[in-house]
Amino acid sequence: MPPRDNPTARQARLGAELRRLRERAGKTAREAAGLLSTDQAKISNIEAGRIGVSEERIRRLAVFYMCDDNALIEALCSIAREHRGQFWWDEYRGILAPGFLDIAEMEHHAVSLKSVQTVTIPGLFQTAEYARALFGGAVHLKLPADEIEARVEHRIRRQRIMDADQPPPIEATIHEAALRMRFGGRKVARAQLEHVIEISRRPKATVRVIPFTSEDFIEVTHPVLYAGASVPQLDTVRIDMPFGGRFLNSETELERYRELIASTEQAALSPEESRQFIHHIARDL
Repeated sequence: MPPRDNPTARQARLGAELRRLRERAGKTAREAAGLLSTDQAKISNIEAGRIGVSEERIRRLAVFYMCDDNALIEALCSIAREHRGQFWWDEYRGILAPGFLDIAEMEHHAVSLKSVQTVTIPGLFQTAEYARALFGGAVHLKLPADEIEARVEHRIRRQRIMDADQPPPIEATIHEAALRMRFGGRKVARAQLEHVIEISRRPKATVRVIPFTSEDFIEVTHPVLYAGASVPQLDTVRIDMPFGGRFLNSETELERYRELIASTEQAALSPEESRQFIHHIARDL
């Protein structure tokens, strides 16, 4: 089977974790190749996510790398069992850019989600009309109608994780600036705020607001989404930017964003105060 041209973020993460285990063990790619009776190029492709790897090989490599973290090994094997066409977002392959699929994949597998938004409402909380206004109003990129509708549909389908039998806890910290933006006009903006209030009443959803009056400086220029995994080593941060996004997963980056999110939560109003705050803004629209 030829190497994948575009591995998913999760496939790339599996390879990256195997590389980290190898490097921590002080083993070379050549030594790993020798263990699996293959060549060094294949090890490089596995570690880049361009070639799949079997559970049996993951377990052999784990022993070779002296990794006794069974929870991590099982989590890596779980990723290895996944395949294209297995999940709903695969329907959008070839329709939307890979980054859209990677976000849905990350959220689907997360055991907890935390987001920080300063200008827009979190994607998981958006109404279709609000999302349509965002995708259709971007001045830097005029999208055709069918692309806009595909993006909106995909965004709304992502929200089904909140209706799962065991939905992950979702915590969103939203700056007042995002709440006062009138994307789509007053009617759309009011309906969006009312939708956020409804979501905030769900048992597994928490919404906090940072008001303009907060005297704590929080430097969060781009939307941040922190996805907690079944094992902390596989946690992931997604940073959105106007022309794409980035997935971060190094230990240092994860720790920095955990601290950042904690500081935003401390600067925010309580969940009940936040709900009332959003209600007042919606009433004034």
